[in-house]
Amino acid sequence: MRILTLTAIAALSLSLAACQKPAEKAADDSAKAGAESAAASTAATTAATDASAAAAAPTPDAAKADAKAATDASKMATDHADKAADAQKSADKAAAKK
Repeated sequence: MRILTLTAIAALSLSLAACQKPAEKAADDSAKAGAESAAASTAATTAATDASAAAAAPTPDAAKADAKAATDASKMATDHADKAADAQKSADKAAAKK
């Protein structure tokens, strides 16, 4: 009787552990998506600031430097947004497995 009870408890705990893994992955991926989204937002703000600085630059060389910085920040924002989208897709898939 004890062996059957212990076996049932072990099987139940294994099934609970298997159910928690998708939930944990969903939570991790969701957190990653949030962090990447925040990084994308920050990079977009930097790009806007640099573009504004380029528009107000006193010399053509300063405008080029600010425009290049704005382009780089924009690319960075795009990369982070893509990573956020990928992480959110992964979180959605993991959540669907619950």
